[in-house]
Amino acid sequence: MWSEEPTDLKNNKLVICAYHNVGCRCIETLLRQSAHVALIFTHEDSPAEDIWFDSVGELAARHGIPYLTSDISLPENVERVRDLAPDFIFSFYYRTMIRPVVLNIPARGALNLHGSYLPKYRGRVPVNWAVINGETSTGATLHYMLEKPDAGDIVDQEKVPILFTDSAYDIFGKVTNAAATVIDRAWPLLRDGGAQRIPMDLASGTYHGGRSPEDGRIEWTRSAITLYNLVRGVTHPYPGAFTMLDGKKVFIWKAWPLEGSGEPGLIVSYNPLLVGTGRGLLEIRSLQFEGEPELTAAEFLSHHHIQSFQEAL
Repeated sequence: MWSEEPTDLKNNKLVICAYHNVGCRCIETLLRQSAHVALIFTHEDSPAEDIWFDSVGELAARHGIPYLTSDISLPENVERVRDLAPDFIFSFYYRTMIRPVVLNIPARGALNLHGSYLPKYRGRVPVNWAVINGETSTGATLHYMLEKPDAGDIVDQEKVPILFTDSAYDIFGKVTNAAATVIDRAWPLLRDGGAQRIPMDLASGTYHGGRSPEDGRIEWTRSAITLYNLVRGVTHPYPGAFTMLDGKKVFIWKAWPLEGSGEPGLIVSYNPLLVGTGRGLLEIRSLQFEGEPELTAAEFLSHHHIQSFQEAL
Protein backbone atom coordinates (compact mmCIF):
# COMPACT_ATOMS: atom_id res chain seq x y z
CA MET A 1 0.00 0.00 0.00
CA TRP A 2 1.50 3.35 -1.10
CA SER A 3 0.76 5.11 2.18
CA GLU A 4 3.07 2.81 4.13
CA GLU A 5 6.28 4.54 5.19
CA PRO A 6 9.43 3.54 3.31
CA THR A 7 12.18 2.77 5.78
CA ASP A 8 15.08 4.00 3.63
CA LEU A 9 13.93 7.59 3.03
CA LYS A 10 14.38 10.53 5.38
CA ASN A 11 12.23 13.67 5.58
CA ASN A 12 9.48 11.69 3.90
CA LYS A 13 6.43 11.88 6.18
CA LEU A 14 3.67 14.16 4.91
CA VAL A 15 0.34 15.54 6.04
CA ILE A 16 -1.62 16.82 3.05
CA CYS A 17 -4.57 19.21 2.79
CA ALA A 18 -6.15 18.78 -0.63
CA TYR A 19 -9.24 19.07 -2.79
CA HIS A 20 -10.20 19.05 -6.47
CA ASN A 21 -8.26 17.69 -9.46
CA VAL A 22 -5.08 19.48 -8.49
CA GLY A 23 -5.21 17.80 -5.09
CA CYS A 24 -5.63 14.36 -6.63
CA ARG A 25 -2.89 14.78 -9.22
CA CYS A 26 -0.37 16.15 -6.74
CA ILE A 27 -1.03 13.38 -4.21
CA GLU A 28 -0.70 10.74 -6.92
CA THR A 29 2.59 12.29 -8.02
CA LEU A 30 3.97 12.17 -4.47
CA LEU A 31 2.85 8.58 -3.97
CA ARG A 32 4.63 7.54 -7.17
CA GLN A 33 7.80 8.98 -5.65
CA SER A 34 7.40 6.87 -2.49
CA ALA A 35 6.25 9.71 -0.24
CA HIS A 36 4.67 8.52 3.01
CA VAL A 37 1.32 10.29 3.27
CA ALA A 38 0.34 9.84 6.90
CA LEU A 39 -2.95 11.78 6.82
CA ILE A 40 -5.05 13.78 4.38
CA PHE A 41 -7.46 16.61 5.14
CA THR A 42 -10.07 17.35 2.49
CA HIS A 43 -13.62 18.76 2.25
CA GLU A 44 -17.13 17.43 2.07
CA ASP A 45 -18.61 18.27 -1.33
CA SER A 46 -21.19 21.06 -1.17
CA PRO A 47 -24.68 20.03 -2.37
CA ALA A 48 -25.01 23.52 -3.88
CA GLU A 49 -21.96 23.05 -6.11
CA ASP A 50 -21.66 21.28 -9.46
CA ILE A 51 -19.14 18.53 -8.64
CA TRP A 52 -17.28 18.01 -11.91
CA PHE A 53 -13.89 17.22 -10.40
CA ASP A 54 -12.18 14.20 -8.84
CA SER A 55 -12.54 13.28 -5.17
CA VAL A 56 -9.53 13.41 -2.85
CA GLY A 57 -11.47 11.37 -0.30
CA GLU A 58 -12.05 8.59 -2.80
CA LEU A 59 -8.37 8.65 -3.79
CA ALA A 60 -7.34 8.37 -0.13
CA ALA A 61 -9.71 5.46 0.40
CA ARG A 62 -8.32 3.61 -2.64
CA HIS A 63 -4.81 3.85 -1.22
CA GLY A 64 -5.72 3.14 2.38
CA ILE A 65 -4.67 6.60 3.56
CA PRO A 66 -6.52 7.99 6.60
CA TYR A 67 -8.42 11.18 5.79
CA LEU A 68 -10.61 13.72 7.56
CA THR A 69 -13.08 16.29 6.25
CA SER A 70 -12.90 18.54 9.31
CA ASP A 71 -10.76 21.70 9.35
CA ILE A 72 -7.09 20.98 9.99
CA SER A 73 -6.91 24.07 12.24
CA LEU A 74 -9.42 22.72 14.77
CA PRO A 75 -7.68 22.12 18.14
CA GLU A 76 -8.18 18.35 18.04
CA ASN A 77 -6.73 18.19 14.55
CA VAL A 78 -3.79 20.38 15.47
CA GLU A 79 -2.93 17.88 18.20
CA ARG A 80 -3.35 14.95 15.85
CA VAL A 81 -0.99 16.50 13.31
CA ARG A 82 1.49 17.37 16.06
CA ASP A 83 1.46 13.74 17.24
CA LEU A 84 2.22 12.56 13.70
CA ALA A 85 5.29 14.85 13.57
CA PRO A 86 5.30 15.26 9.78
CA ASP A 87 8.37 16.46 7.93
CA PHE A 88 6.23 18.53 5.56
CA ILE A 89 2.67 19.76 5.23
CA PHE A 90 1.38 20.31 1.71
CA SER A 91 -1.72 22.20 0.63
CA PHE A 92 -3.15 21.45 -2.80
CA TYR A 93 -6.28 23.52 -3.54
CA TYR A 94 -7.43 23.22 0.07
CA ARG A 95 -10.18 25.81 0.51
CA THR A 96 -9.62 26.76 4.15
CA MET A 97 -6.89 29.06 5.44
CA ILE A 98 -4.42 27.07 7.50
CA ARG A 99 -3.56 28.77 10.78
CA PRO A 100 0.05 29.52 11.82
CA VAL A 101 -0.20 27.02 14.70
CA VAL A 102 -0.43 24.30 12.03
CA LEU A 103 2.14 25.81 9.68
CA ASN A 104 4.72 25.71 12.47
CA ILE A 105 4.37 21.96 13.12
CA PRO A 106 6.27 20.30 10.26
CA ALA A 107 10.00 20.01 10.75
CA ARG A 108 10.86 20.92 7.15
CA GLY A 109 8.10 23.40 6.31
CA ALA A 110 4.58 23.85 4.99
CA LEU A 111 4.06 24.43 1.28
CA ASN A 112 1.16 25.33 -1.00
CA LEU A 113 0.54 24.71 -4.69
CA HIS A 114 -1.12 27.81 -6.16
CA GLY A 115 -2.81 27.89 -9.57
CA SER A 116 -1.02 30.90 -11.02
CA TYR A 117 2.45 32.05 -11.94
CA LEU A 118 3.09 33.92 -8.69
CA PRO A 119 3.29 36.66 -7.66
CA LYS A 120 0.56 37.40 -10.24
CA TYR A 121 -2.96 36.34 -9.25
CA ARG A 122 -2.47 35.70 -5.59
CA GLY A 123 -5.77 34.93 -3.87
CA ARG A 124 -8.90 33.14 -4.98
CA VAL A 125 -9.94 31.53 -8.30
CA PRO A 126 -6.71 32.54 -10.08
CA VAL A 127 -7.44 30.57 -13.26
CA ASN A 128 -10.80 32.27 -13.81
CA TRP A 129 -9.34 35.72 -13.13
CA ALA A 130 -6.48 35.16 -15.58
CA VAL A 131 -8.90 34.24 -18.40
CA ILE A 132 -11.36 37.01 -17.54
CA ASN A 133 -8.54 39.55 -17.65
CA GLY A 134 -7.34 38.36 -21.04
CA GLU A 135 -3.95 37.06 -19.91
CA THR A 136 -1.86 35.07 -22.40
CA SER A 137 -0.23 32.86 -19.79
CA THR A 138 -0.51 31.66 -16.21
CA GLY A 139 0.93 28.68 -14.38
CA ALA A 140 1.39 26.69 -11.19
CA THR A 141 3.63 27.70 -8.29
CA LEU A 142 4.88 25.76 -5.26
CA HIS A 143 5.71 28.08 -2.38
CA TYR A 144 6.16 28.05 1.37
CA MET A 145 3.11 29.07 3.36
CA LEU A 146 2.94 32.08 5.65
CA GLU A 147 0.04 33.56 7.56
CA LYS A 148 -0.32 36.02 4.65
CA PRO A 149 -1.83 34.08 1.71
CA ASP A 150 0.31 33.20 -1.30
CA ALA A 151 3.27 35.19 -0.03
CA GLY A 152 6.02 32.74 0.97
CA ASP A 153 9.26 31.85 -0.79
CA ILE A 154 8.88 30.17 -4.19
CA VAL A 155 10.31 26.66 -4.65
CA ASP A 156 9.32 25.96 -8.27
CA GLN A 157 6.99 27.18 -11.03
CA GLU A 158 5.69 26.02 -14.39
CA LYS A 159 4.16 28.40 -16.92
CA VAL A 160 1.29 27.49 -19.29
CA PRO A 161 -0.09 29.41 -22.28
CA ILE A 162 -3.62 30.78 -22.45
CA LEU A 163 -4.86 30.67 -26.01
CA PHE A 164 -7.52 33.14 -27.14
CA THR A 165 -9.89 30.21 -27.70
CA ASP A 166 -9.29 28.64 -24.27
CA SER A 167 -11.97 28.60 -21.60
CA ALA A 168 -11.20 28.62 -17.88
CA TYR A 169 -11.93 24.87 -17.87
CA ASP A 170 -9.27 24.36 -20.55
CA ILE A 171 -6.75 26.36 -18.54
CA PHE A 172 -7.59 24.54 -15.33
CA GLY A 173 -6.61 21.32 -17.10
CA LYS A 174 -3.31 22.85 -18.17
CA VAL A 175 -2.64 24.17 -14.68
CA THR A 176 -3.41 20.75 -13.18
CA ASN A 177 -0.80 19.19 -15.46
CA ALA A 178 1.67 21.96 -14.58
CA ALA A 179 1.04 21.38 -10.86
CA ALA A 180 1.90 17.69 -11.21
CA THR A 181 5.06 18.63 -13.13
CA VAL A 182 6.13 21.04 -10.39
CA ILE A 183 5.57 18.49 -7.61
CA ASP A 184 7.35 15.76 -9.57
CA ARG A 185 10.35 18.04 -10.01
CA ALA A 186 10.41 19.67 -6.58
CA TRP A 187 9.66 16.80 -4.19
CA PRO A 188 13.02 14.96 -4.41
CA LEU A 189 14.84 18.27 -3.88
CA LEU A 190 12.67 19.16 -0.89
CA ARG A 191 13.17 15.72 0.65
CA ASP A 192 16.94 15.91 0.15
CA GLY A 193 17.23 19.51 1.38
CA GLY A 194 18.33 20.91 -1.98
CA ALA A 195 15.26 22.91 -3.07
CA GLN A 196 15.67 26.58 -3.84
CA ARG A 197 13.82 29.35 -1.98
CA ILE A 198 13.16 32.49 -4.01
CA PRO A 199 11.62 35.38 -2.03
CA MET A 200 8.20 36.45 -3.35
CA ASP A 201 8.23 39.95 -4.85
CA LEU A 202 4.70 40.92 -3.81
CA ALA A 203 5.05 44.45 -5.19
CA SER A 204 5.27 43.08 -8.74
CA GLY A 205 2.22 40.85 -8.35
CA THR A 206 -1.54 41.12 -8.03
CA TYR A 207 -4.14 39.90 -5.56
CA HIS A 208 -7.73 38.97 -6.42
CA GLY A 209 -10.65 37.93 -4.26
CA GLY A 210 -13.24 35.26 -4.87
CA ARG A 211 -16.10 35.49 -7.33
CA SER A 212 -19.82 34.88 -6.86
CA PRO A 213 -22.34 33.90 -9.56
CA GLU A 214 -23.59 37.51 -9.58
CA ASP A 215 -20.16 38.62 -10.80
CA GLY A 216 -21.01 37.02 -14.13
CA ARG A 217 -23.48 39.81 -15.01
CA ILE A 218 -22.77 41.24 -18.47
CA GLU A 219 -22.41 45.01 -18.85
CA TRP A 220 -23.01 45.67 -22.53
CA THR A 221 -21.20 49.01 -22.42
CA ARG A 222 -17.90 47.13 -22.07
CA SER A 223 -15.95 46.01 -25.14
CA ALA A 224 -16.75 42.84 -27.07
CA ILE A 225 -13.36 41.37 -26.20
CA THR A 226 -13.88 42.10 -22.50
CA LEU A 227 -17.28 40.40 -22.61
CA TYR A 228 -15.90 37.45 -24.56
CA ASN A 229 -13.20 36.99 -21.91
CA LEU A 230 -15.88 37.05 -19.21
CA VAL A 231 -17.95 34.42 -21.04
CA ARG A 232 -15.04 32.03 -21.51
CA GLY A 233 -13.77 32.73 -18.01
CA VAL A 234 -16.98 31.56 -16.31
CA THR A 235 -18.56 29.20 -18.83
CA HIS A 236 -19.22 25.50 -18.03
CA PRO A 237 -18.59 24.08 -15.48
CA TYR A 238 -18.59 27.47 -13.74
CA PRO A 239 -21.76 29.51 -13.03
CA GLY A 240 -21.77 31.39 -16.34
CA ALA A 241 -22.05 34.93 -17.71
CA PHE A 242 -25.59 36.27 -17.88
CA THR A 243 -27.77 39.13 -19.01
CA MET A 244 -31.45 39.84 -18.33
CA LEU A 245 -34.47 39.51 -20.60
CA ASP A 246 -38.08 39.96 -19.48
CA GLY A 247 -36.92 39.82 -15.88
CA LYS A 248 -35.21 36.44 -16.31
CA LYS A 249 -31.56 35.51 -16.48
CA VAL A 250 -30.21 34.49 -19.87
CA PHE A 251 -26.87 32.70 -19.64
CA ILE A 252 -24.44 33.12 -22.52
CA TRP A 253 -22.21 30.06 -22.66
CA LYS A 254 -20.38 30.57 -25.96
CA ALA A 255 -19.57 33.79 -27.76
CA TRP A 256 -17.04 35.41 -30.08
CA PRO A 257 -15.91 39.04 -30.46
CA LEU A 258 -16.11 40.75 -33.85
CA GLU A 259 -15.34 44.13 -35.30
CA GLY A 260 -18.29 46.38 -36.00
CA SER A 261 -20.53 48.76 -34.15
CA GLY A 262 -23.93 48.76 -32.57
CA GLU A 263 -25.77 50.26 -29.63
CA PRO A 264 -24.77 48.36 -26.46
CA GLY A 265 -27.21 45.54 -25.80
CA LEU A 266 -29.06 45.99 -29.10
CA ILE A 267 -29.29 43.06 -31.52
CA VAL A 268 -27.90 44.13 -34.89
CA SER A 269 -28.12 40.75 -36.64
CA TYR A 270 -30.06 37.52 -36.12
CA ASN A 271 -28.01 35.28 -38.42
CA PRO A 272 -25.49 35.21 -36.87
CA LEU A 273 -26.78 36.59 -33.57
CA LEU A 274 -24.77 39.79 -33.05
CA VAL A 275 -25.18 42.21 -30.16
CA GLY A 276 -23.73 45.71 -29.91
CA THR A 277 -21.25 46.46 -27.14
CA GLY A 278 -19.26 49.46 -25.99
CA ARG A 279 -16.69 48.56 -28.64
CA GLY A 280 -17.24 45.93 -31.31
CA LEU A 281 -19.91 43.25 -31.64
CA LEU A 282 -20.41 40.07 -29.64
CA GLU A 283 -21.58 37.03 -31.57
CA ILE A 284 -23.67 34.83 -29.28
CA ARG A 285 -23.37 31.16 -30.18
CA SER A 286 -24.96 29.34 -27.23
CA LEU A 287 -27.37 30.64 -24.60
CA GLN A 288 -30.01 29.57 -22.12
CA PHE A 289 -32.91 30.99 -20.19
CA GLU A 290 -32.46 30.09 -16.53
CA GLY A 291 -34.28 26.81 -15.86
CA GLU A 292 -34.52 25.91 -19.56
CA PRO A 293 -32.26 23.84 -21.85
CA GLU A 294 -29.15 25.36 -23.37
CA LEU A 295 -29.66 26.16 -27.07
CA THR A 296 -27.68 27.33 -30.05
CA ALA A 297 -28.43 30.90 -31.11
CA ALA A 298 -30.59 29.66 -34.01
CA GLU A 299 -32.57 27.33 -31.74
CA PHE A 300 -33.03 30.08 -29.17
CA LEU A 301 -34.34 32.56 -31.74
CA SER A 302 -36.81 30.00 -33.09
CA HIS A 303 -38.40 29.93 -29.62
CA HIS A 304 -37.98 33.54 -28.49
CA HIS A 305 -38.42 36.87 -30.30
CA ILE A 306 -35.98 39.41 -28.92
CA GLN A 307 -34.65 42.76 -30.06
CA SER A 308 -32.20 43.75 -27.36
CA PHE A 309 -30.72 43.01 -23.98
CA GLN A 310 -30.68 46.69 -23.09
CA GLU A 311 -32.70 46.23 -19.93
CA ALA A 312 -29.56 44.69 -18.48
CA LEU A 313 -27.87 48.09 -18.52
